[in-house]
Amino acid sequence: RAARALLSLGRPPGGGGGGGVWLLVSTARDRPGTKYQLKENIEQLFTKFVEEGKATIRLKEPAVDVCLSKANASLLKTFLSALKLANSGTHEETLPLSALVPPKASEVEKPKTRMTITSRKDYPLTRNFPHSLEYLQASYCKLARIDMRMLGLKNLRKLDLSHNCIKKLPATIGDLVCLQELNLHDNRLEAFSAQLCGSTLRKSLQSLDLSQNRIKALPAQFCQLQELTHLRLDDNQLIRLPFKIGRLRQLRVLSAARNQLPFLPDDFTKLCLENLDLFGNPFETPKPLVPDIQLKIPLTLLECSARAIVDFRIPYGRHVLPSHLCNDLDMCKTCQCGQACLSSFIQITVTMNLHSVAHTVVLVDNMGGTEAPILRYFCSLTCYSQFLDRAR
Repeated sequence: RAARALLSLGRPPGGGGGGGVWLLVSTARDRPGTKYQLKENIEQLFTKFVEEGKATIRLKEPAVDVCLSKANASLLKTFLSALKLANSGTHEETLPLSALVPPKASEVEKPKTRMTITSRKDYPLTRNFPHSLEYLQASYCKLARIDMRMLGLKNLRKLDLSHNCIKKLPATIGDLVCLQELNLHDNRLEAFSAQLCGSTLRKSLQSLDLSQNRIKALPAQFCQLQELTHLRLDDNQLIRLPFKIGRLRQLRVLSAARNQLPFLPDDFTKLCLENLDLFGNPFETPKPLVPDIQLKIPLTLLECSARAIVDFRIPYGRHVLPSHLCNDLDMCKTCQCGQACLSSFIQITVTMNLHSVAHTVVLVDNMGGTEAPILRYFCSLTCYSQFLDRAR
């Protein structure tokens, strides 16, 4: 039966066993293992699939096959070469031999990939987390910060730190290159840093739970997390959603219930969701006939240049422009005609049926509504007038 095993070559302690090199096969159930003499005792080595980490050692006495799989291909080749020398009995002095003593339990046991801690008394204070962990839950442990030992778990795919007292996330959490799910529900977070959004998390993170914290706003860079499919922001103090939220093209589940959202960003219409929950937000009554006019006539040179850069898709970056101008360009608004506008625009709120972006919508209020106000921008009085004509 298949089992995780450790194979070693050596001579029995005390020089017994008839001399020559022996093979020791140890498993978690049988750590003392089974010894096989090798000198002129290998009938055949099957190495056709050695590049896949597979091989079979066929012995003469006893007549057994030792089948190997899931081995490191490079190490397996070296081991098979040593077996050939041990079988021929030549150059034995060049072989890296062991004393053939039983291995440690950690060497033969299957690496631990899951750990669940749900109380402070069970939290490991004096021992490290297993480096092989792929799933780690440490809830109800009263953690005030993320344990730096967790940030060394390079295989970690899911990290659940819900129900703690964490106030700030370290930038180094972005070094968890395999992290796909991050659960920070019910903590004391006040922000999610822009630095994290630009880390390796933008290529790996698929599910993020920030619900029941104290977050008032997410950075514009949040939309760099373009692999996100599930985002939970319920029970925070959010006064706005990310301006370019429409860039989260993989997002399928969005929940931002019980926040302080007065309206939705214009980019919200670009989402394609399966489930949406915006219940319990103090949405304003849309006022399409009460515009916020911030037009500058004539347009400033900065406004004209910015519109040209965005409209003609001219490449820009911090090596060409000051960082504050790059940030402004990243946050450029878009008129209904497709024209970009930086700081000269007309802003209104209009009604949007949430079913236009989501298959399943939780009612936004106790009255059974599925509509919410959304921002609209116009680059000129002409575009705004055309909107009013269509609305009549």
